[in-house]
Order: sequence, then C-alpha cells, then structure tokens
Amino acid sequence: MSITAGLVGLPNVGKSTLFNALTKSSVPAENYPFCTIDPHMAITFVPDFRMESLQKIYGSQKLIPTSVQFVDIAGLVKGAATGQGLGNQFLSHIREVDLILHVLRCFDDAHITSDFDHVDPLRDFDIITTELMLKDLESLEKRKIKVQQSLKSAQNKPLEKKEYEMELLFINDVEKALNEGNFVRVQQLCASPYARHSFLLSGKSFLIIANVGEGEIADSQYLAHKNYQALVKKFGKTSVIPVSARLEYELSILSPEERKDMATMMGLSKSGLNTIIEKTYENLGLITFFTCGPKEIHAWSIPKGITIRKAAGEIHSDLERGFICADVFNYNDLATLGSESKVKESGKMKTEGQDYIIQDGDIVNIKFNV
Repeated sequence: MSITAGLVGLPNVGKSTLFNALTKSSVPAENYPFCTIDPHMAITFVPDFRMESLQKIYGSQKLIPTSVQFVDIAGLVKGAATGQGLGNQFLSHIREVDLILHVLRCFDDAHITSDFDHVDPLRDFDIITTELMLKDLESLEKRKIKVQQSLKSAQNKPLEKKEYEMELLFINDVEKALNEGNFVRVQQLCASPYARHSFLLSGKSFLIIANVGEGEIADSQYLAHKNYQALVKKFGKTSVIPVSARLEYELSILSPEERKDMATMMGLSKSGLNTIIEKTYENLGLITFFTCGPKEIHAWSIPKGITIRKAAGEIHSDLERGFICADVFNYNDLATLGSESKVKESGKMKTEGQDYIIQDGDIVNIKFNV
C-alpha cells in the first residue's frame, strides 16, 4: 500500500535538509523563504532487522522491504489560508498526505533567516495549525451546504437520511471546535467513527520533529533544552522526535563505516532518521507481513486488523479474488526454531481461512484458484 508522510513547517526550519537526509535526495535547501515551491517526493525503505535474518534462513537472492513516501512541502506563512505566500498550494499538498510531520525549529542560529526575533516551536506550531483550521472552516462550510441539500432530498429514504443527519451533526461539532480554535477537540472528533472526511487538514494524524542543534544532539544534551522540554510537555515524549537535520544530512552522505564512527563520536545510539521512519509507520497503524522464498524476501505493509484475504490483495488482486486458504506462521517462531520445517513439525504453522486477522511478523503462503 502507498504510505505518504508530509514534512510541514515554517520557512527555513530544516524541512528540505531533513528530507534530503531521509531520502538521500538533492532538494535545494537554501537560507531564504520558499526555497521549496513544488512538493518534492521520494521513497525510503522502512528499516526492519527481520529481513536479513529471513534472507539467511531462506538463502534468498534479494530483499524487498516495505517503504514510506516522504513529501517536502513548501514553507507556510501566517495568512496561508487566505492565499498568503504559497498558502493555497501548500494546503492542497497537505491534503494528499496520510501523516503530517511538523518540523519545528528548536535551535538558535543568527545566520538562519526568520520572521521572528526568537525561537519558539510552540508558537510556530500554533501558526501552522491555525492556518489548517481556517482552511477547514472554508471547506466545511461548502460541505455543509451540500449535506443540507442532500438531507432534504432524502426525506423518504430513512437510511440515507440517517447518514446525512449524522454527517451534519459531525460537521456542526467540528465547526464549533474550529471556531473556538480548539485543535485538540478537532483531533478527537476526527478520530471518532463518524469522521469520514479526509479533507479536514487539522484532523490528520501528526508527529513532532524537534530540529535541535548539532551540538545539542550529542550525548542527548537536547533533553535539558527548554524548547524540547516545552514540546514534550505539550505533546508527550512518544510524539516528539529529536533530530538534528543538519547532522543527519551530513551522516547520510558518508559511507557506512564513516557514518558509524561519526555517530559513535557524537554519542548517537540510534539514527534519528530510522526513528522518524519507524514512528511514521507506527503512527499510521501499519504492520508488516512477509512472503519468503529462495528468490526473495518481500515485506508488505498493511493496516492493523485486516483479514488474510484482504492482505493477499496487497500482493496481487488475483490472490484476493481466488483465495482458498493460507499457511501462516510468525517470524518469532521461525527465528526461535531456525527453519520452516521445524516450525511445521512444532505445530506453529497453521492453515487459516479468509477471516484470519494478520499479525505483525506473519509469514504467509497464499493458496488460490482463479
């Protein structure tokens, strides 16, 4: 499945530098507003330690990991909802992503151009979310008119009428929260079963990227920084990812050996980029299952909670259409026992019907007939 995360923020906060590091691209990253005008897109693989282990067990020729598409979106300015700067372009590009990665500047650097006299990531976040909410008000007003018209036409159709009534109730609740500037409430409403409107920008899932200085990332010195602490206090530690975009870019262009040496010197136990990729995957509620053989190990990403038949469709539509059953076992059992034959002997391999819910790390062999 296609997964897209958009890097969003004010001009000159490090979005393009981070994008280049994440995707090993060469997007311009200059010190002036609107350096990025058109959205840049690139695919990056989701790191998964299980892939190499599976390759050794099966003697596979190649690995095909699952991936995430990252989009570097033009910097937003106050007034974007009314067309200021590149506002309309910016907001339309956000509409297309599954997850927003808010890149917030937490470092001081007098050489980096800014519209403000001091660094304040919470202020920057509020500017962005205010613009998203203002645009959503405009979109909701248009949708509300259409729903009210449809409701009148459905007076003699009870099921349709009920659907439109529920949607109108949802719209009114969100409209109230937007008018109050209550971003948290909008997020709560858009997580409800009645939220069926992906056009709501302020309702999208998001993570916070705290872009700290190169010196602060070393040995986790950022933990004592007031800007990072303010973000953790507001959003919670699990939603805030500390990264030095400049350092990550410098690391990304080194050889693996040089990268390892520099990371050790800087006291980095884990790549900030890998954390972003993994958190993106996790936040979108995705899991991975595998198809394995001597030719290739292929990782497939799917939402949690879907059936084996639906998952088979991610591999090929014929597998879903002609699904009969599937042999299923989990990576953890294979890693423990060492071979597929031993998994089968132990009874850990099961033949499952179409209603089986796929688990993270499942290895599947689909049987079908078309």
